[in-house]
Amino acid sequence: MKLVVGLGNPGPDYARTRHNVGFVVADRLAAQLGARFQGGKFSAEEAQGRAGEERVVLLKPLTYMNHSGEAVGPALRFYKLGLEDLVVIHDDLELAPYRVQLKVGGGHGGHNGLKSLNGHLSGAEYARVRVGVGRPPPMMDPADYVLGKFPKDEGAELEVCLERALEATRLCVELGAAKAMNQVNRRASAAG
Repeated sequence: MKLVVGLGNPGPDYARTRHNVGFVVADRLAAQLGARFQGGKFSAEEAQGRAGEERVVLLKPLTYMNHSGEAVGPALRFYKLGLEDLVVIHDDLELAPYRVQLKVGGGHGGHNGLKSLNGHLSGAEYARVRVGVGRPPPMMDPADYVLGKFPKDEGAELEVCLERALEATRLCVELGAAKAMNQVNRRASAAG
């Protein structure tokens, strides 16, 4: 079993913002697996399905980004899963816009959702599907930037990026993080 977590903020005000790409990819994975999100027991929306041979629990924390660990920690313990069974999808300021990369472990890099997860889990060695949003323009607060919406004229690039992130998540679930990283990160490097 794998626990796949899309990070984001609940509510229509945050929909389609850079910070909510984790929610968007989780929604797409649920649709692909024929699963529907419902209110769950972990201050989160939850959906369940199968990807290949793997049972998948999808989670979208409703605790707001900065408290994501309050939902994910209890869910991981409830399902008796280890960090190797966790896949987290999140926005990343350090990656170029629309670039997707897989990584296992590491620090939070200033991302408050990851900071909260790391504080509520037994470590940081879980798989991360990083969705690049790029750096904010000079003099702009990074918090305002990630809470802003993607430019309308970049819809095609966003769509390709979201499909790549969806594929990376599925590969991570079905093949394991190491094999998935070989495929996803090699493709990302070739794409520039």
